Amino acid sequence: MSINEYSIATIEDFIGRELGVSNWVVVDQARIDAFAQCTGDTQWIHVDVERAKRESPFGGPIAHGYLTLSLLASLAMEIGIIPKDASAGLNYGLDKVRFMTPVKAGARVRNRVTLLAVERKGGGRVIVKTMNELQIDGEDKPALIAETLAMLVA
Repeated sequence: MSINEYSIATIEDFIGRELGVSNWVVVDQARIDAFAQCTGDTQWIHVDVERAKRESPFGGPIAHGYLTLSLLASLAMEIGIIPKDASAGLNYGLDKVRFMTPVKAGARVRNRVTLLAVERKGGGRVIVKTMNELQIDGEDKPALIAETLAMLVA
């Protein structure tokens, strides 16, 4: 069964399968600065480029962990986690998140998504649990792994 056949009706057939890998996205300093402004997390390791170059063990600024986590939803949607026959997909929660490797400013990341579980809730609602691995271009370890929950609505 190909990913083209992925739908609310067939979703259980995809449990244990990789749904896809997103395109690369650049986590540049402008994105990091914008996230810092939105959240109020202006810790120097993220936003003070010169100080981070001098004092950070990473040789420069790094993205906020929660910034990298926030990228998962859009990258999963790019892959097609919300089937064409769904009217909506909503964040429902997180079961596990581990930040494994810092994302340096300017790095490229992508999301590899595997469907772990499906729970039908009635009324056309389905909870899907996915494993998300945010990979960093050129790094052996991912930036993070996260088990996310989404509610699909038929």
